[in-house]
Order: sequence, then C-alpha cells, then structure tokens
Amino acid sequence: MHGRVKLKSTAQQEEEKRKEREKKLKVYVATRDACFNKRKEGAMDDEALQLTQQLLSANPDFATLWNYRREILTHLETVKEQEEVQKKYDAELSFLETCLRVNPKSYGCWYHRGWVCDRQPKPNWARELALCDECLALDDRNFHCWDYRRMVVKASGVPVDQELQFTDRLIGSNFSNYSSWHYRSTLLPLLQPESPDAPAPAPGACPPTSSPPNSPHTHSHRVCEEQLLKEYELVQNAFFTDPNDQSAWFYYRWLLGRAEREEMISCVYMTREGERVVVGFSRPVNAQGVGLMLILDGKPQRVQWRSAPPAARHTPVWICELPPGSISDLNNEHNLTIIWTEKHTQRECALYTGRAESWCRDSATDQELFRSELSVEKTSVLQSELQSCNQLLELEPENKWCLLTIVLLMRALDPLGYEKETLNHFQKLKEVDSMRTNYYSDLCSKFMIENTILKMEYAEVRVFSISDKNLTTLCHLDQLLLVTHMNLCTNQLSRIPPHFSMLQCLEVLEVNDNVLESLEGLHSLPKLEELSLKNNKISSLSQLRPLASCTKLSHLDLRGNPVTQTENIAAELAQLLPSVTDLML
Repeated sequence: MHGRVKLKSTAQQEEEKRKEREKKLKVYVATRDACFNKRKEGAMDDEALQLTQQLLSANPDFATLWNYRREILTHLETVKEQEEVQKKYDAELSFLETCLRVNPKSYGCWYHRGWVCDRQPKPNWARELALCDECLALDDRNFHCWDYRRMVVKASGVPVDQELQFTDRLIGSNFSNYSSWHYRSTLLPLLQPESPDAPAPAPGACPPTSSPPNSPHTHSHRVCEEQLLKEYELVQNAFFTDPNDQSAWFYYRWLLGRAEREEMISCVYMTREGERVVVGFSRPVNAQGVGLMLILDGKPQRVQWRSAPPAARHTPVWICELPPGSISDLNNEHNLTIIWTEKHTQRECALYTGRAESWCRDSATDQELFRSELSVEKTSVLQSELQSCNQLLELEPENKWCLLTIVLLMRALDPLGYEKETLNHFQKLKEVDSMRTNYYSDLCSKFMIENTILKMEYAEVRVFSISDKNLTTLCHLDQLLLVTHMNLCTNQLSRIPPHFSMLQCLEVLEVNDNVLESLEGLHSLPKLEELSLKNNKISSLSQLRPLASCTKLSHLDLRGNPVTQTENIAAELAQLLPSVTDLML
C-alpha cells in the first residue's frame, strides 16, 4: 500500500467544499456589512474603494456598490489634483477589465466604464474602441458591449464609414451576426442618405432608424437607391450561404420596409347631423397637444377635441362638435379650415348648400400607404430578387424565411396582382412553421385588408367588403373613416377592437358567421343603424352594452348566438337598447 495516494471519498470532498463556501460567504457578508456601514457614515476614502473593489471583483452585478463607488470618485475629484484624478480613473478602468473577465455581460460594469470615461480629464477613446473589438470578437452578441461601443463612437467622433467597414468585417466572418446587421441599418442612412429631392419612397426605402446621438452627419430616414441595390446583393449572398439563418433575412426585411409616411392631415369630414367634424391624420397624434386650430367661415372656433377610440391619447382620428347652429341649416354654405400649427400644414373643406355632409382627402395618400411608386430600375431589381428567392425556394421548399420574403417582394411589386400567390404562400407558411400559425394568420389578414382598401380606393366607393377570407384581426381602420357599409361575414374574428370607433360614418355593419365574443369597439358610432351578428359567440347581455352608445341603432340581428337563449332576453334588450325597433332573435 506504500506509495499510493490516499483518495478522499465523495462525501469528504463535498463536505470540504461546503466548508470552503461557508468560509467565503462569511468573509463576503462581513465585507458587505463593513462597506454599508462606511456608506452610512458618509465615508469617502480609499478604504471604502478597496472594500467595494473586493466585493465587486466577486460579484460585478452589485448595483448599490457601483453607486457608492461613483459617490466616492466624485468626492475625490474635489479634493485631489487633476493628475491624481486621472491616475484614479486609469486604475478604475483596469479594475473594470478584471470585472468584465468575470462577467462580460455585466450591465453595471459597462455603465460604470462609460461613466468613468465621461469624467476622465483625458479619456483614451482608441483604447475603449479596441476593448470593444476584443469583447465582440469573443461574443458578437454582447448587447451591453454594442451599446457601449455606440457611446464611444458618439463621444469620440469615429467616422461613420469606419464603423460601416467594421460591420463589413464582422459580417464577412459570420453571416449570422445579427447585431452587426442591425448596426449596419443604423449607419447606412447616415452615410448614404436619400437625396432630399428624391421622389416618393419605394418599398425598398428604409424606415426611420436610430443613429448615434449627436452624430455630425445629417440624419436621413432612407438609403439612396444606388446603395440599396448593393445591399440587396450583399444580403442575398448571406442567405444563399445559409438559408436557415434568420439574421440576414431580418436585415432583408428592413431593406424592403416602407418608409414612414409624411406627417399630415389626411382627411377632414364634416356633417350637419350633430354638427360634427372628424379629422384624420397620417399617423397617431395627440390633438390636444399638437396645436390644432379650427376656422369656420374665417372665424376661429373654440372646440373640444376627443379621441377615437375614446380612451386613446395618441390616435390618427380626432372628433369635435361645433357650437350649436354653426352648420345645421341646409340652405347655408360653409368653409372649414383645419390648421396643424406644429407641422405648418392645413386642409380645407367646403360644405355646399343642400349637402348634409362633406369631406376632403388626398386619394393619392391612401394609394401610397401600402405601396409607393417604383422607378424602372428598382422594379427590375426587385423582380430579379423575387426570381432569386423563387430559385432558392425550389432548393429549400420548406424554408419559412424564403417564403415570407417572397410575400414581401410580391407586395412591393404588385400587391393586387400577386394576391392569389400570396395566399398560397401563407398557407404553406402555416404548414412548415405551425408554431407561428396565428402570426401568419394576422399578417395575412393585414395584407388582405390593405388590398381591399386599395380596391375600394380605385372604385371610389364607400363600401368595404371582405368576407370569407379567414380574417383574424382588423387593422388600418383609420383609412376607413368615410365607409358607410361594411361586410365582414364568414371570417375568424373573435373581437371588435376599440379602434373600430374610428368609423364615424358607418351605417350598416354585417359580421355574420364569425366567432365574436367581444363588441368593445362598437362604441360611440353615431351613424350605425343596422347591425347583423348572426352565428357568433355572444353569450351574455353585458357583451352587448357597448351598443347602448349607438343612439341610431334600429336593426339588430342576434340569431345563432348563445345570448338568445337567456331568459327574458327580449325585455332586457328593450331596456338596454331602446332605439332598436327591429330585433331578430
């Protein structure tokens, strides 16, 4: 037995580890208590710095200790010479590097490092940028490091083209680097902005992106067409290399994104009935805080704006009532002007003799809402992109990213012409990616509603009909402000959303053969007269209470709903909805 190493049993090893952990914990707790006592006493000395350093070296995510440490360093700035302060902060940066080795994704470490550099008399930004390079080489998805890098770039004035080259290197070494693709999307609009004289943005134009704060470069929301075409080629190389990686596909979707609409008054509607004015905006706004003025026949009016839906603070539709007797007489003609002082824009509307209502809107605005005009060159490029994606789909027939991108390209090129193919692709997406069926159903519903709005615009009618399309959600209702008749029968709608109250002109609504359980959006619809809810899932009287605010409702069809089996339902409804004279149960 001589010469053999005596091995300890597992139980003995575990016991020794437990005792060691217990010993370390006692030391940690004692140091923490001592540190807290010093802070309570207001101590701002080197010993306190040493205690916090000891604790943070073991646990860099102790936020209270970083706060105490900043308090101490701020105090030392007032009692020490600048050279000593510089040395203190240099030592602090070295200490932070040791903490980052313990946890490279410690928010406290990165924030404190930025605080130190911001207060240093002579920060070494080149060193900080090199540190970011090193950390991102170890983990290219270290989001705290990416945030810190943006701060360094902002503070040191690193040229945008230099940062773009940095993303080139990272993407070149790893197409799956999502953070680099995202960073690229914030840099390109700064480096290659679209000309201010350029025509209306096409579907390939970039949506607004965040840029490094205080950037010396002019901020632009879009990328110039020449650069955009180059980006298509770059990203195509990425997803042909690895079709199942989502990073490049997400960037591609950004490239295909529609630019945000110009902020403007898109529609003004006025009616003698109720002497009401409805204003539609191109984007949600707070009308009570944006400087909205109403001038009737040359005289400013004091009115109270209310939102639709009622509880919304930011919404694209706002309503007001004019003073009694302002426009009620059919024999008088009136001129209305709505001025949006914040955006220096206005819209006028004339109500002629004998007319009960009038409106003014820019139809081109609605036609460009979902698809802008394409240049010949861009049309050719997008057709080529579509062809390439179709080729990839032949090789990868169940690739969900490829299928979804084909849908987006089709919508950019011709949403109505490709409607049938779009529906087929959505059906395929639900099969190959069944966990996201609801997402695809909602997205398909959105696209079908957009197509129906476009068709309605081309026909110049106020009737909106989209039945038997398996709709699961309702959207773009602010574009249906003037609609009087709506048919949503035979779909999969489970609720009428609150923003449905934007439909201030709606007179007839058919929602038969859906799965409705909530009618919360059918609130304060002043012109609604006929409502058909046959074969839904309305099961209680409380679900019908929103209809009490629709004072003109006279026809209500509830056949095929569980609520019709409620005892004394007819009497209850007569009390709840006294205006209904034609009730079908």
